[in-house]
Amino acid sequence: MYLNSVTFHPGKYPRADCYPFNLKLFQRTCRLVFSKPVTLFVGENGTGKSTLLEAITRCCGIHIWRETGRRRVAFNPCADKLHQCLTAEAPERPVPGSFFGSSIFQQFAELLDDWAASDPALLEYFGGRVVLTQSHGESLLSYFQSRYRRNGLYLLDEPETALSPGSQLKLLDVLAGAGRGNPSQFIIATHSPLLLACPGAALYGFDGDTISPTRYEETEHYRIYRDFMKDRTKYLGRE
Repeated sequence: MYLNSVTFHPGKYPRADCYPFNLKLFQRTCRLVFSKPVTLFVGENGTGKSTLLEAITRCCGIHIWRETGRRRVAFNPCADKLHQCLTAEAPERPVPGSFFGSSIFQQFAELLDDWAASDPALLEYFGGRVVLTQSHGESLLSYFQSRYRRNGLYLLDEPETALSPGSQLKLLDVLAGAGRGNPSQFIIATHSPLLLACPGAALYGFDGDTISPTRYEETEHYRIYRDFMKDRTKYLGRE
């Protein structure tokens, strides 16, 4: 494992009334252990999955691409401070790997296109094609299938965005490869019941007062999709 565990230090939280430090699960969770090649974070929106994923990324010394210079109506001074209150148990620092967020992928793709104009060989690391000439879903899958052949710790925030069910299954095959001898490690926040079915993956649920191990069939995402497929009229309100 590139990352063995993460320990929370609530005593270091700057304040208890501001997100993300006001979430009970960050106040009551002591430690998360990463013992499987693939770990999946699952829970409702606003439960802290993406926030923790970014905090772990920063704690491991992995760069997060960011658009700069944006104006905001309101500013949360605690939004990106969680990593300062975590301890990562990792064999080496910084940890080799990368962070993927769907909201910043377009900016990365544009930068890659600029770089490739003077050094086309760069594209060989990303499927051999100019990312911007593909559809959004195609470019995401091309990036996943090429980038994750290289060993490292990969943190992904909702990678299923813009992927069709068929493309999600292709990504699932990439993740399953981590359990078939690929030495890479993945930590993923997702709402996809397809990705949550990754064989041998560890699942952490974020819907309680602590971040706790859970089973695929116990997730709300699985139950909702299962029940909808069995009787969609119940959800659509018509016979």
